[in-house]
Amino acid sequence: MPTTDLAVRPRRFAALVALLLASLSLSLSFAADRAMARDSVRSQSVRSIHAAGTTVTAVQRALGVTADGIYGRETRRAVRRFQRSHGLTVDGVTGPQTLAALGVTAQDASADAATILERIAECESGGDPTMDTGNGYFGKYQFSRATWRSVGGRGNPARASEAEQDRRAARLYRREGTKPWPVCGRQARQTGEQKK
Repeated sequence: MPTTDLAVRPRRFAALVALLLASLSLSLSFAADRAMARDSVRSQSVRSIHAAGTTVTAVQRALGVTADGIYGRETRRAVRRFQRSHGLTVDGVTGPQTLAALGVTAQDASADAATILERIAECESGGDPTMDTGNGYFGKYQFSRATWRSVGGRGNPARASEAEQDRRAARLYRREGTKPWPVCGRQARQTGEQKK
């Protein structure tokens, strides 16, 4: 009889461990899905804003939030509040209807440093600060590790916060203009010139 009792305990323990691991896996999966949804909302919004010939900065000014050119958490929340208060679909995406309700038009675009960096980031990584394509370039602005270090960064740029990547990209832009981004920098400048 004691032998059976000892055989049952490890099975119960194994079942409990399996249940805990399954629960943890579901939690991690849910968190990853939420992060992907946030990134999708940001990417859709930034693409829509640029397609309308305007900038994230102009949208932020219209919403009355900090106009830093970064479509982050504060901006997404402000967009949802605006959509809710104006009877629009509350999805956090700054699409054509939301832009029209905000009254943001192409005339609001300007080729300042934040706007050019925003366009470069969209071109380089779709605005994704965690981008790692496996080609030796990382993050929202696709820094090489050497360039990242040259502007004071440490470690992998894709693991740094979006705000830190924006600061370091701004420093690099002040130092070298769009030269570090030969293709996307040229496109960002051309887009700005076409809108003038």
